[in-house]
Amino acid sequence: MKSHNSIVLLLLCISLFYASATRTPEGSESWGYVEVRPKAHMFWWLYSSPYRVEDPSKPWPIILWLQGGPGSSGVAIGNFEEIGPLDSDLKPRNSTWLKMADLLFVDNPVGTGFSYVEDKTLFVKTDEEAAADLTTLLIELFNRNENLQKSPLFIVAESYGGKFAVTLALSALKAIEAGKLMLKLGGVALGNSWISPEDFVASWGPLLMDLSRFDNDGLESSNRLVEEIKKEIGKGKYEEATILWSILEGVITLHSNDVDFYNFLLDSSMDPVASSSAAEFLQPKALRRYSQYLSSLKLKESSTANGGSRKDFMNDVIRKKLKIIPQNVTFGMQSNSVFDALASDFMKPRINEVDKLLAGGVNVTIYNGQVDLICATKGVHAWVEKLKWAHLKSFQTLERTPLYCGDDGHTKGFRKSFRNFHFYWILDAGHFVPVDQPCLSLKMVGDITGSPAASPSM
Repeated sequence: MKSHNSIVLLLLCISLFYASATRTPEGSESWGYVEVRPKAHMFWWLYSSPYRVEDPSKPWPIILWLQGGPGSSGVAIGNFEEIGPLDSDLKPRNSTWLKMADLLFVDNPVGTGFSYVEDKTLFVKTDEEAAADLTTLLIELFNRNENLQKSPLFIVAESYGGKFAVTLALSALKAIEAGKLMLKLGGVALGNSWISPEDFVASWGPLLMDLSRFDNDGLESSNRLVEEIKKEIGKGKYEEATILWSILEGVITLHSNDVDFYNFLLDSSMDPVASSSAAEFLQPKALRRYSQYLSSLKLKESSTANGGSRKDFMNDVIRKKLKIIPQNVTFGMQSNSVFDALASDFMKPRINEVDKLLAGGVNVTIYNGQVDLICATKGVHAWVEKLKWAHLKSFQTLERTPLYCGDDGHTKGFRKSFRNFHFYWILDAGHFVPVDQPCLSLKMVGDITGSPAASPSM
């Protein structure tokens, strides 16, 4: 009798879950809200892959994509600009990561994209608070769906999303060990991730000098500010470091004649994904708080299928599809506040979290675009050197393996792997690797996840 009651309760929970979620008729997509805290609502969108391959020895994976910012929307940018089934013109994307896994997009933290809070005091102020909300969301989604529990979850992040990814992974592992979360963590992949802000800002001046984008005056001006940033970080004054970071970006822009922070081969705003992503969360009110320079940036959003901005596209075309967005909620209406609330955590490093994951045997992958400036590979090398992982020296002594994609025979990247640590250097790619190198990115994610749809390892 007790067993029967448990089954009835389980079925009731499942029915309540699907009553609160919306699904397409064929079941290929579902989406909804999870109230991660009272009056704090997080929006999620799950795609079930039409390319799914059943292999008893290799479970089909799920990728949780975490966007950066903080305040940029994974539901919009990661989905329509980078890896989802449709592009921003609503045309099929040949390189969608659905070919290797199911895809879960989340507007994280609360206040991002279609996510929202009813009380402005509820914005998260730390990466750990964001991780706690995401863990609550995963509990709601996975614990009530046995099919999801069969798939290993890979947390794949871009930019500031990398900080969310490593804190989430540790939070999720704790919940799994406590029996509160029913999923298997497959690994974490950090794409052009803001793991150590100090190392990234220190890389900008020397890198731009080597690229002839700086002269000595630019290098000296940049280095002076970097030293001030390091002092503030050393004193634990992270919000002050954030203010200096924004001023440093102004110095970089002035002395480089407006270099694109997302691709140092371009001038600013030449990359439509980069410019629209910045506009997503860096609005005039927030920018004035940090520096007069940033408020003068000329940011424009990319055009979309309906001929307007991304916000127009999400608030019109996508809103009509979803049907569940509250009337008083508009896409991105609280993104400024998301960034502001995390100002004290923005410049805080998360190297220790990476170390904990590696020590715990979690698969950790780094992939970085060659021509990114904001999260330059030079900065990644610097923070990797600071890892305390017991096998770091063995990793460093390995030779890299060249990577190819397509029939041209050209080198597209390099890879190095040792035990549970993996590093991909992606050539001819900036901050948005899946956009710049879609073929290699797809092969890479198949390798990372061990997808049964993937060809033999690169």
